[in-house]
Amino acid sequence: MSHHPFDPRRRTALRAVLAAGLPAALPLAALAATDWPAITARARGQKVFFNAWGGSDRTNAYIQWVAGEVARRHGITLEHVKITDTAEAVKRVRNEKQAGRASGSSIDMVWINGENFLTMKREGLLFGPFAEHLPNYRWVDVEGKLTTRMDFSEPVAGLEAPWGMAQFTFYADRTRVSDPPRSMAALLAFARAHPGRVTYPRPPNFHGTTFLKQALLELTPDRAPLYQPFHAAAMERVTAPLWTWLDALRPHLWRQGRQYPQNAAAIRQMMADGELLIGLTFNPNEAANEIAAKRLPATVSSWQNEGGSVGNTHFLAIPVNASAPDAAQVVIDFMLSPLAQARKADITVWGDGTVLAVDKLPAAERELFGTRPLPGQVDKPVPVLLEPHGSWVDPLEREWLRRYGA
Repeated sequence: MSHHPFDPRRRTALRAVLAAGLPAALPLAALAATDWPAITARARGQKVFFNAWGGSDRTNAYIQWVAGEVARRHGITLEHVKITDTAEAVKRVRNEKQAGRASGSSIDMVWINGENFLTMKREGLLFGPFAEHLPNYRWVDVEGKLTTRMDFSEPVAGLEAPWGMAQFTFYADRTRVSDPPRSMAALLAFARAHPGRVTYPRPPNFHGTTFLKQALLELTPDRAPLYQPFHAAAMERVTAPLWTWLDALRPHLWRQGRQYPQNAAAIRQMMADGELLIGLTFNPNEAANEIAAKRLPATVSSWQNEGGSVGNTHFLAIPVNASAPDAAQVVIDFMLSPLAQARKADITVWGDGTVLAVDKLPAAERELFGTRPLPGQVDKPVPVLLEPHGSWVDPLEREWLRRYGA
């Protein structure tokens, strides 16, 4: 797997976040050493209820493979509880805690990041810190992939374990789009030249909101407030260039911006049908996956905006009142293993970017990761733009709905 080139601005942004008065990461090294053999012994025979988005056959199949492996290796039963919105799981844990349920939760593990992590961290709903004590954490690329320790500009502090990498990516058929727009300003010019052939999902859909954040980070002259907890006084000044750009874009969108597709999968299908010219995804390998599955032609290529594109890590967390925290830790440690990460990164399985530093792995584990470029993969990786602080998501979505959601 290729690494994104280092961008000094990422370190600067990270330092700015840490200097902004946010809680610093806990001194994990100072904590008592974890007795891993005792954890694995207690985990045997336990059942783990894993709440995770169930909207992808590929992802669901991968989780089933993990379930088979942890059953065989550790005697743990992993049940995938398919959810459509992680906020549902957050709400359930909150309600259980408020009802005085200090243990025995119906959720043992959750796939999470961003504003949902921020909510659970602030409300004391997370078990841990545990992540950096996991044996396989030593392979995580904490230096090259800064978002493994910063989730939407909030310090992770060992309260969730990195699972996969994502970066906002566009794709199109080269036979129709020979010179793709590599900035949001260029996308506006492209939409003007091809009216009705470009759109984005309706926020608060995750991909639609990410589209807004990509435009906001490219267009605003002052990103600093975005990396601090939301402040209403900064909203109008910081976001004004975004709304000006969206106002200019709207009349040239599919159905003149009077209607928006529900999700990125709908856009992909409309692109495959020739109705739209450009698709978008948060998985840089999505087009390669679709080409391998023969759902998109091999002439489709992917790109990221040249000034950088929004990127983050998605994580695995354990609720504070989980029924089986030992077994959940063992499952998460397996999901961080080179074997499990390499399988997840495989285009034919999922194609989800690894959180590991592949070049630091022992030779045998390194060979598990394919290095051959495949049709549809990103032509040239760009620097990661750090996600705005998670507290900005809701105000951005609300303002978009007020302006364009009717």
